[in-house]
Amino acid sequence: MPAMAKRVLLAWSSGKDSAWALHVLGRREDCEVVGLLTTFNQEADRVSMHAVRRELVQAQAEAAGLPLWEVELPSPCCNEEYERRMGEAHQRAKAQGVTHMAFGDLFLEDIREYRIKMLSGSGIDPFFPIWCSARETPALAGRMLDAGLRAVITCVDPRQLDPGLAGRYYDQALLSELPSAVDPCGERGEFHTFCFAGPMFSHPIAVQPGEIVTREGFRFADVKAAERPARNQSSRSP
Repeated sequence: MPAMAKRVLLAWSSGKDSAWALHVLGRREDCEVVGLLTTFNQEADRVSMHAVRRELVQAQAEAAGLPLWEVELPSPCCNEEYERRMGEAHQRAKAQGVTHMAFGDLFLEDIREYRIKMLSGSGIDPFFPIWCSARETPALAGRMLDAGLRAVITCVDPRQLDPGLAGRYYDQALLSELPSAVDPCGERGEFHTFCFAGPMFSHPIAVQPGEIVTREGFRFADVKAAERPARNQSSRSP
């Protein structure tokens, strides 16, 4: 690792794009990822927007071999409170030697500008390791899958996509069914994912899609840790 390597804290949504960003960063000699930062709805105990259970994100961090930085958000959470709590996280990161905050954003310029603004004056530089154009996301989706990334759809915006896709696995079959107006990486908020396997993890995370619900205008799949059968169950005495 170079002496002047970037010490990177990665914004971690639990989805495929942040997971792919971790993979890309891990292949760079000039970067050292020191942690994953995730915001949680403290009332629901789930990732904001993706609605992924906290224990699954903790399992991702363990599989990645990285500490999880958990930022608690109230529900509801106004933008001012969100920015205050994120500012506290940035201060903590700076105090621990973090030089860069990385994001798995792809092509939305307004989101990029907001990230830059949020970090302005913090002493931490924004970093976008997988940034690309909207024309490049089909190829990006293909590279993710070819590399062994596996994910499940946790949230669908019914205004943009068939809500019946909630709970489906993110694979080539799903990509082939997406309307042409839908970004194959869901960058415009068409859908969100939970990544459970890939080259960024030391082992897959066993999960299963659970109950499908509609809440606040979105369709959610409640992804759960897969139940494991009891060992030697068949050999137990009655």
